[in-house]
Amino acid sequence: MATVLSSLKIVTAVRSNQVNSVQFRREKMARKLLEQYNLAKSLRDGEQFVLKRIKTVTDKVSGETQQIEVTKRVNQWWWTEGSKILLQLKYGTKVLELAKGKNSIECSSGDELIKTLELVRTSVNNGELDVQIELASEGVRSRFKK
Repeated sequence: MATVLSSLKIVTAVRSNQVNSVQFRREKMARKLLEQYNLAKSLRDGEQFVLKRIKTVTDKVSGETQQIEVTKRVNQWWWTEGSKILLQLKYGTKVLELAKGKNSIECSSGDELIKTLELVRTSVNNGELDVQIELASEGVRSRFKK
């Protein structure tokens, strides 16, 4: 009589705990760009954008820990200047330099801003901004060294 387990292919494998740092930074940047995209769409549609996260708090009296849902503030990476919208890409608090001496993308409307955020997210996932993200990451890490 055959068992269910005997019908499966069983192998020996070891899971790697190390994360590729380049891929990690790409995913982090892509997540932040998705937040900006959703924020821009919400503003265009007249809706309020709310991002929630889980926070662990400890009761001072009983010492019990519990998880609560709190809203996370998302700062816009763009602003309007006259009739144009200027977008800066940020990694942490560092603004990415997109070309020599240039750090902003100019958009003519809110719809173009949304399309631009989509395009930039695609370029991040394709690795086109890896060098700029690495430079910004080094700047962020250098503040932690004493």
